[in-house]
Amino acid sequence: MAIDFTMPPHVLEIRDKVRAFIQEEIEPAEAEMRKNGNWRDGIIELRRKARQRGLWLPHMPKVFGGLGLDAMAIAVISAECGRTRLASFILNVQAPDEGNMHTMLHFATPAQKDKYLRPLCDGKIRSCFAMTEPEAAGSDPTQLKTAAVKQGDNWVINGHKWFISGAHGAKFAIVIAKTDPDADPPQARTSAFIVDLPNPGFRIVRDIDTMAGKGNHCEIMLENCIVPADNMLGPRGQGHTLGQVRLGPARLAHCMRWIGSAEVALEMLVKRAMERQVQGGLLVDKQGIQFMMSESAMELYTAKLMVLHAAYLIENKLPFKQEVSMAKHHVANMLWKITDRAIQVHGALGYSTDTPLESMLRHARSARLVDGADEVHMTQIARHVIEAFKRDGSTRAATGAGLL
Repeated sequence: MAIDFTMPPHVLEIRDKVRAFIQEEIEPAEAEMRKNGNWRDGIIELRRKARQRGLWLPHMPKVFGGLGLDAMAIAVISAECGRTRLASFILNVQAPDEGNMHTMLHFATPAQKDKYLRPLCDGKIRSCFAMTEPEAAGSDPTQLKTAAVKQGDNWVINGHKWFISGAHGAKFAIVIAKTDPDADPPQARTSAFIVDLPNPGFRIVRDIDTMAGKGNHCEIMLENCIVPADNMLGPRGQGHTLGQVRLGPARLAHCMRWIGSAEVALEMLVKRAMERQVQGGLLVDKQGIQFMMSESAMELYTAKLMVLHAAYLIENKLPFKQEVSMAKHHVANMLWKITDRAIQVHGALGYSTDTPLESMLRHARSARLVDGADEVHMTQIARHVIEAFKRDGSTRAATGAGLL
C-alpha cells in the first residue's frame, strides 16, 4: 500500500469550513445559550446557518440532501465537531442518528427510506437504536432476551432495554429482538424492527442517571409492542449483522470526536502551564509537566494515525474490523489520560466546575464502555493476531495490514 499523508484538497477545504463555522458561529452561540437558556431557537438558527454554508449532513449521499463525503473526510469533520458539545448536532451528524442513517441506507426498503430516512436526513425528526439490555451482557448480543413473535401481519415485541440514547423525543426506534431462538449460529437469532413512536407498547421507564448526569439514555419496556411486518429492517435473522455493520463506522466517528475533545484538553493543559507561577517559575518549565505534554502529544499523534488508517480501509472497502477495534481501544483510553492530566495541571481549579474539564472527564469515562468495552476489543484484537499467525506464520496481517 502506497502511503501518502497529503490530505486531498476537498478534505482540507471542508475541514477549514467546519473549523471556521465552529469558531465564528457555534462557540459564541453556545456560550450565549448557556446564559439565556434558549437552546431550541439557538440550535434551529445554527442549523439554518449550517445549511447556508454547505455543511449540512456531510456523511450522507447527495440524493438524501447530504454532501456525499467519503470516510476520511467524515473522520476529519468529526474531529472538529468533537471540540464542542453542539457541533455534530448542528451539522446533523450526531449519534445515534448518524449510525441509524447509515443502517437504513444499507438495509431499508425504498418505502422505509422515504418514510424514515428522508425526514431524518432533513433534520425534521430524531431516532434511537434499542439493542442493549440490563439482563444480557452488552458485549454479547447473542444473549438478548427481547423477543418478537409473528402474529398475522404483525410482530409483537416484548422485552427490556436500557441506555437507549435519544429515546426521549425520537419518532422511531430501531429495535433488535429475537425472532428465531433456536437458529444456529446464534448470530442468526435476532432481527431488526422499525418501531414508530410514540407507541403504547414502547414505554420509557426513566432517563438513567450517569456520572455525567442525565443525557437522554433511557430504560425502555416493550410490552406487547405491535409492529407491522413491513417494518422489519433488513432480512429476518440479520439483526446481529445489521448491528455490526452499523457499529464499525459509528465507532470511528466516536473516536474522531474524542480526538477533538482530547485536543481541547491538551490545549487547556498547555495554556494553564504557561500562565501558572509556582516555586519561582512557570509550570511549563517543569520537567514533570513537560513529560505530561509529550506523552499526550504522542498519544494524540498515534490516535490520529490509527483512525485515519481505519478510515482509509473503510473508504477503500478493505477489511477494517481489527484496525477499528485497535483505534477504539486506544482513543478511548487516550481521551481519559489526557483529560485527567489537564485536570492535574489545573489543580483544584480543574476539579471544580469553573472549567469544563470535570464534565469532560465524566463524559470521557463512558468511552471505555460504549461501542464495546475495552476488554471486548482486546479479545477481538488478540483473536485476529492468533488467526494471522496460524494462517501466515506471522502477525503482520493483524498489526496494520499493508503498512509495512
